[in-house]
Amino acid sequence: MKTTRRLCATAFATFAAPIVAFAAQPEPWQLGFQPAATGIMEEIAWFERYTLVFLVPIVFLVLGLLAWVMIRYRASANPVPSRVSHNTTIEVIWTVGPIVILILLAVPSFQLLTKQYSPPGEPAMTVKAIGYQWYWGYEYQTEDGEEVAFDQILLRDEDRAGLGKEDEAAYPRLLAVDNELVVPVDTTVRLLVTAADVLHSWTIPAFGVKMDAVPGRLNETWFHADREGLYYGQCSELCGKDHAYMPIAVRVVSEADYDAWLTAARDDLDEANRTLIATIEARRTLANLAE
Repeated sequence: MKTTRRLCATAFATFAAPIVAFAAQPEPWQLGFQPAATGIMEEIAWFERYTLVFLVPIVFLVLGLLAWVMIRYRASANPVPSRVSHNTTIEVIWTVGPIVILILLAVPSFQLLTKQYSPPGEPAMTVKAIGYQWYWGYEYQTEDGEEVAFDQILLRDEDRAGLGKEDEAAYPRLLAVDNELVVPVDTTVRLLVTAADVLHSWTIPAFGVKMDAVPGRLNETWFHADREGLYYGQCSELCGKDHAYMPIAVRVVSEADYDAWLTAARDDLDEANRTLIATIEARRTLANLAE
């Protein structure tokens, strides 16, 4: 019986481990991007590596030329300066070279930009994000027309226990919130972004999404998260004295978990969040036991 339970736990943990283990947030001394959770972010990371293929050699070339000129043509080594005023070969090289490099950079960048504004088909769901000084409000547009709306505020230390968020590794200080934006995995989400007072900016680095929230204007973007987990971002437009305390958190869950959460959230958002967190924590416990 014990062996059977262990096998069941192992099988369940294999399914559940990616759900509870993956999260994207800033790390101490981080130099690169956060792990990509969308195809767009993977392409952004690729484009960054692609541009370095050009930028790094250019930096070393310019540095080498500067060093060579300073040493070779310093006054003590070259007391009689050259009076050459024109060199056709050099003129052609530094004109044609940058043009070719810019074309090689422009073509993939335009392709990436086009993809960022072109969702793969009609989005399956729509969420409206509203920036306030200094928190976010969300409104779900459901198929049955019943609205689900809530605010997302920086998590206070005294509220951690009541919300089941004592683990500071999963819910870090100044990034964790009281109510995460919950969306299903492998689903194209249309995000409508606006603001009620001043400029804000809705940003999730792991999604490759950054959209300005402008008062009186409705901007549109989208994302398609392909792995479950908890993802953090921050308002990326200086919006006042508490700009630094305006985090963003998105929890990507399975379709079944999302449907259960949405149904419960219509009646009691706090209870729906606690149930969802308890479910995820139970899966994490099973995964740890299986290990």
